[in-house]
Amino acid sequence: MDKNIVIVGAGPAGISAATELARYDLSSTVVDESPKVGGVIYRGPWRKTPDMPHLDEKLKESMNKLHQDYERHSSFIELKSQTRVLGPLGKDGLLINNNDQLSTLEFQHLILATGCQERSIPFPGWQLPGVMLLGGIQLQLKSGLVRPGHKVALVGTGPLLILVACQLHKSGCEVSGIYEAASFSSVAKETVALLNRPQQALGGLSMMWYLKKNNIPLHYGWGIVSAQGEKQLTEVTLAPYDENWHADTSKVKTLSVDTLGVGYGFSARSQLAQLMGLDMKYDHMGGAIPDVDQWQRSSVNHIHCVGDSVKLAGADAAIIEGKIAAKSIVKELGKADPLTIDKEVASLRKTLSRLYRFRQGFDNAGYRQAGLLNLPSEETVICRCEQVKRKAIDEALAQGCKDIVTLKMRTRVTMGDCQGKTCSHYCYDRLADEGHDYSANLVRPRFPLDPIPFAALENE
Repeated sequence: MDKNIVIVGAGPAGISAATELARYDLSSTVVDESPKVGGVIYRGPWRKTPDMPHLDEKLKESMNKLHQDYERHSSFIELKSQTRVLGPLGKDGLLINNNDQLSTLEFQHLILATGCQERSIPFPGWQLPGVMLLGGIQLQLKSGLVRPGHKVALVGTGPLLILVACQLHKSGCEVSGIYEAASFSSVAKETVALLNRPQQALGGLSMMWYLKKNNIPLHYGWGIVSAQGEKQLTEVTLAPYDENWHADTSKVKTLSVDTLGVGYGFSARSQLAQLMGLDMKYDHMGGAIPDVDQWQRSSVNHIHCVGDSVKLAGADAAIIEGKIAAKSIVKELGKADPLTIDKEVASLRKTLSRLYRFRQGFDNAGYRQAGLLNLPSEETVICRCEQVKRKAIDEALAQGCKDIVTLKMRTRVTMGDCQGKTCSHYCYDRLADEGHDYSANLVRPRFPLDPIPFAALENE
């Protein structure tokens, strides 16, 4: 196979990079594990539907625009859908799995647009059926076109809580309440940062008006304590949080619900970047992220990183980062005037800075506090793959574990099939809370990133 430009991820960042390359008559190969482009946010429903009344018009417009851009430039884009990247092969190749067929994909330039995943916050009952992360709820609403339940409560922090509440209500769910961990005063302090995107801020106000109009209560400074139920979630216990998000269990209240949406932030899906040997750094909000320059170029010259796998800043920022990475490659290949490219990227960077400042307002208000670490009981499972409970982590830390590798050897956290995607962030936060500098000693992902099924080996 001829070497080409390969993009991993068909979300806003990846498709933006591919369409920008196409404008300069440059072909690319886009690899994504989903059957459709757009990522979780812009993918849309799996099946055709005449309308999606539960989604706001702006979201539908953005979704349609991305798909139209892709279709307009599809002659320059080879889409390998339902394909998983298992890891690198040498310096310029990837091992991929499509329908249990293993093959190698070589590249001259690589753009990693692997996105993010939701951050799991363990608490008693967090594994019950009916307890879902907000992204899972959105996937059911936007792609599956199904309601996740009938009576729903939402807990966590950030604007996604409000958006999902509106979508759930429009879908016919009863939203019992939204419980935002941050205090109202901490959110109000970020008003100046939020004005970096006035239209977005107005959109947020319109959603707040929708909540009030439909009597959906929003409680600031409240959060989850536990979830209860036998085989299915039946009720949740909530409490007010102090400024460090410690729950005041003397003032708990209980709600009868069949679904709980949990959203305490996201973390970068940077495992492939780590396996590629890129320089990494630790970010409190995003976790392990690749270090990039103003062109989105990583420490390995022919590899660029874009989107939420680098900085959690939303779809609009991801789209701009994808364009910058594409223009970097265009400039390197001599497909356009370098000075023109420099001016265009400088303009894009100004817009990107404004988007970053807007997002920073939410990050400041919803900065994850140490009180969340006290939610699990001793018997609460932290690592679901290896069934490691909190008490095992407590004991290991008490016995002198000061980094994630030692904690891994003592308890088996991060050793399961998910390679720490679920449990590592709790462990990092616990280490930080103990006063240990864990940022230089991160969980090292293993090859392959996903298990290889026996059927794929039989086809070799």
